[in-house]
Amino acid sequence: MKTERVYSKNAAYQKFEVLKTNRNKRYRYNEFFVEGVRNINEAIHNHWEIVSFLYTPEKPLSNWAQETLKSVHTQVNYELSAALMAELSGKADTSELMAVIKMRPDSFEQFHLSENPLLALFDRPSNKGNLGTIIRSCDALGVEGLILTGHGVDLYDPEVVVSSMGSFFNVPVIRVPDIPKLDAFLADMKKRYPGFQTIGTTAHKEYPIYNAELSGPLLFMIGNETDGLCRAFKESCDRLVTIPMVETSSASSFNVGCAATVMFYEAVRQRTCSGK
Repeated sequence: MKTERVYSKNAAYQKFEVLKTNRNKRYRYNEFFVEGVRNINEAIHNHWEIVSFLYTPEKPLSNWAQETLKSVHTQVNYELSAALMAELSGKADTSELMAVIKMRPDSFEQFHLSENPLLALFDRPSNKGNLGTIIRSCDALGVEGLILTGHGVDLYDPEVVVSSMGSFFNVPVIRVPDIPKLDAFLADMKKRYPGFQTIGTTAHKEYPIYNAELSGPLLFMIGNETDGLCRAFKESCDRLVTIPMVETSSASSFNVGCAATVMFYEAVRQRTCSGK
């Protein structure tokens, strides 16, 4: 295994910095920066391509870190000084291993659909934590793929990866800026899965979600945190649903991450009760 030493802020170190902080550079390299035991373990378990590991020889490595370095094939690993590792780390206690990982293509072929698929779309996400939370909820509740549309936060931002708590590597998430491409995918889903629905979510008092039929194949459309779904998506939905608030509530709606979780749970509950 090739190993390079980095003890100054040279070109290699500067690349690690821009992978953390610069969206455009991430896509130019087609790589992103990851730290955390759970995230690295999930990336390995789900067969993501690990380009490099970063670590410092100045501190003893755990058995987990040593075994990971031995067993996972990479292009090149980097030995950094402890000070440089601390500067790169986003944690109070510096991670003993960090990784550079190859991005996956934005292709609907990433979705491995069941006979009764449950999918979601997030339109123009504007908060990194919310996107990570929704990815985590997709993983927890069996949503088989998440589509991101419009200009929003970067899927591969370290804050998104961290807030997903490892689920990032277990749920296929693709970016689809091309609306005709999305329309073609949805048309194909309607042909392949009779009864396939697109269900829009809204904070306004629309059809209560618990009255909607969610046991069949469907895609939830989740709107931007501030503006909700764009007009085109609203008009294309088979139905708009809402989560009713109790009459005594001063809250008019949930945070988008909470709302998405409730929607996904209701779909899973109906499917479990119907045996689908």
